[in-house]
Amino acid sequence: MVLQAIRYARGQLEILDQLRLPYEEIYLPIRSTQDAWDAIKSMRVRGAPAIALVAALSVAVTVSQSFQVLSMGTAIKAANEIISLLRYLVTSRPTAVNLADAAVKLKALVIEVAHGPSATAPAVLNAYLEAAEQMLVDDVQDNERIGKHGAEWIRRNKIQCGSETRFSVITHCNTGSLATAGYGTALGIIRSLHAAESLRQVFYTETRPYNQGSRLTGYELVHDGIPATLITDSMAGALLHARRKSENIAAVVVGADRVASNGDTANKIGTYALAVLARYHDVKFLVAAPRTTIDMKTETGADIMVEERPEIELLNIRGPPVRTDASGELQISTDTMETIRVAARGTRAWNPAFDVTPAELIDGIVTERGVVEKDEHGVFQWDSVLGAHFGDVPKLDEPKPLKMSADGITVVEPPVAAK
Repeated sequence: MVLQAIRYARGQLEILDQLRLPYEEIYLPIRSTQDAWDAIKSMRVRGAPAIALVAALSVAVTVSQSFQVLSMGTAIKAANEIISLLRYLVTSRPTAVNLADAAVKLKALVIEVAHGPSATAPAVLNAYLEAAEQMLVDDVQDNERIGKHGAEWIRRNKIQCGSETRFSVITHCNTGSLATAGYGTALGIIRSLHAAESLRQVFYTETRPYNQGSRLTGYELVHDGIPATLITDSMAGALLHARRKSENIAAVVVGADRVASNGDTANKIGTYALAVLARYHDVKFLVAAPRTTIDMKTETGADIMVEERPEIELLNIRGPPVRTDASGELQISTDTMETIRVAARGTRAWNPAFDVTPAELIDGIVTERGVVEKDEHGVFQWDSVLGAHFGDVPKLDEPKPLKMSADGITVVEPPVAAK
């Protein structure tokens, strides 16, 4: 059975609550753009492709629910309602470019339809619904292509250790079905390697402080029966030093939340350290990202806004308690979730959600159109996968913050949807 993080039928949207995984599979209904904004901000849904999909589909749910009322207005009014909702959702998480990319492209679509020769409000609404729903279909197909291209590239470019034909890889965070519409990006490459019987095993990092590796990637790997070993983030260097040859470790494979035009890549905090370790130990470092993650308007990683999350996420951990039953066996009590303090009282913490890996440490960027490599001058050449005019879409105007929440995080009041 394939894991589904997003369930959608026209007018209905559910997401798998990733804060409850791997202990419970609970689907949360997303009935409005406010529900989607909250789910994205709280990381009940995460992963750059999944965030964009949930945002776009939550607008589709609102459009479906309000179709009759919105159809009574003009085409321009219907387009403006959709654009207002998209602007609001873009404020939920700033680093991942897929959300903003989807928003500007959907904005361009509704504007085009609204100014067309036979423009009507129903035409605008139906065009949006069809485009948002097609995103869901396209994402799975794109991920399967990323998996194929990445697996082939590793087999061609790996540095062989001994005569072992199968090899191991290291991955970070979660880049699988839970972060996308299905199959995954970096984890899609791993799935492709496993299907081709090229994979010895995958080492996956815990990924502090939210433990997306141990909770989510581990959950997917166990579900699919892929041989895997969990390590803490700080063990990667020791692993490469002690076991690179014996485990035939060929590559570090990660995802991306935003790729700048020079190839600098923002991804989950800890990625940069893995890239440095890979380079030192002569292991290939591969980024898996759909073309929607490539931001040609951002010149370098220095221009990427890195989200900083509350320090409490680093000071506490949350999960179900483990009890010992009458037979002495350990049992997970999934009916309750407890918060445990792991730092001394008075501790201060710095908690950036992402870091930026310089392009010079990246060997290839895998897209659904193929693997982008650097030329003899160390510059990534995008034309083969992007085309000359990729990304030429209107900019989505940034919404103005309307109030501050109690914890000091800037929020935006949602637009009032038609009743």
